[in-house]
Amino acid sequence: MTDPAFLQIRDLTVGYGGNRVLDALSLEVCEGEFVALLGASGCGKTTLLRTIAGFADPSEGEVVLAGSDITRRPPDRRGMALVFQSYALWPHMTVAQTIGYGLKLRRVAKPEIARRVAEMQALLGLEGLQERKPAQLSGGQRQRVALGRALAIEPQVLLLDEPLSNLDARVRLTLRHEIRALQSRLGITAVHVTHDREEAMVMADRIVLIDRGRIAQAGTPDRVYNHPASAFVAAFMGAENVLELRGTVTGEDVHLAAGAANAPAAVPVHGRNLTSGRFEARFRSEAAVLLPADAAPVDGALDLVGVVRTVSYPGGLWRHLVVIGDRDIHVDAAVAHPPGTPVTVRVPSSALFLFDAAPTASPPPSSP
Repeated sequence: MTDPAFLQIRDLTVGYGGNRVLDALSLEVCEGEFVALLGASGCGKTTLLRTIAGFADPSEGEVVLAGSDITRRPPDRRGMALVFQSYALWPHMTVAQTIGYGLKLRRVAKPEIARRVAEMQALLGLEGLQERKPAQLSGGQRQRVALGRALAIEPQVLLLDEPLSNLDARVRLTLRHEIRALQSRLGITAVHVTHDREEAMVMADRIVLIDRGRIAQAGTPDRVYNHPASAFVAAFMGAENVLELRGTVTGEDVHLAAGAANAPAAVPVHGRNLTSGRFEARFRSEAAVLLPADAAPVDGALDLVGVVRTVSYPGGLWRHLVVIGDRDIHVDAAVAHPPGTPVTVRVPSSALFLFDAAPTASPPPSSP
């Protein structure tokens, strides 16, 4: 028998004004695990974090921490600390006062507060800044202070509400690695909300992708990235090129029929539950290969016939907009192909994500 998860979310339902934001959502987080809640704005990820923290009340379901039901406990009695997107620092307090504030509320002795504050400052690279106020700090330093305030009380769970979104790109890249290293070093359980796919991939042990109040897929970063469970997950994880294909499922293979813009191909099912007929095919721009129009076919890959419409250089590789039938797709290549060049776009089977196409709506009945 395995031990129960440290943090358990059981059939959580939350709504505002008749609008259901979380729909019977269940999730388990192990002790010491770093979980990223990933999704677009409005998907419910922040509501889930606020409910875990005690700032939103569920209409149904439970929040259980270390075996205790904390669903109705106030935020300050949950053993958690929340780091906000906006830092939420008091302008009149110094760095040392801010970091020690939670300890002061808990009536910790002054010498112990001083020791813990010094420890947090050393841990977060804030030595020598203890007398500064927020207006005298950079964005990265402010976020470190907010993190120090949260960690000083030694919470059982650290909750992070998009803490890096207000920082510039360079500081954001640095802090994401610092927070991850700090969490790993302390062995603290962390739940992190973000809309940034790369941030979730870099920081988390496990990604929980949320769509319309439900979990679309949960798994390790490489699992979610390389084995998306649905077309929605594939698109969110960067497979934005989309085509419609037809084919037949035979055993462990899918035999894709030739179309106006593609050659026939046989590719592995890769464990997906597919039904013969129409497929939604997705792949990433960097996963495809741009070849001459007369390139010889190879086994285990899908070849698409198209024409380059535009080419640009975003850095690293050339980005091509290629017309494939009635669709435009993006393909990255090391060499630029001029607009108007006929090309073959080759998608290896390992990079091709196939899903049953959504049923088409039936036309309305005609009037008599």
